[in-house]
Amino acid sequence: MLPVSDEFRINIINFGRGVRNKLHFHSSEQVLIVTAGTGIVATEEEEKIVAVGDVIRIPAGVKHWHGATEDSEFSHMYVMRKDSQITQVED
Repeated sequence: MLPVSDEFRINIINFGRGVRNKLHFHSSEQVLIVTAGTGIVATEEEEKIVAVGDVIRIPAGVKHWHGATEDSEFSHMYVMRKDSQITQVED
């Protein structure tokens, strides 16, 4: 069971092979903790391959996406403020 917090939203996200979310940003920073597989975390400037145990901090307002590589499923836990807003910038 995931811990419950009055201040933070904590969840686990699973991606199938080659699946990613759309380019977006948050109003507060987001922390990703890779729990399974191999994935990609990308900003407008760079793409980084991430694997189990990696911890990634994405600052507030930074446009980014994350998802699985073509040959691996991918899971991560995320932590961010409960009041954080998400803005999708990719259709």
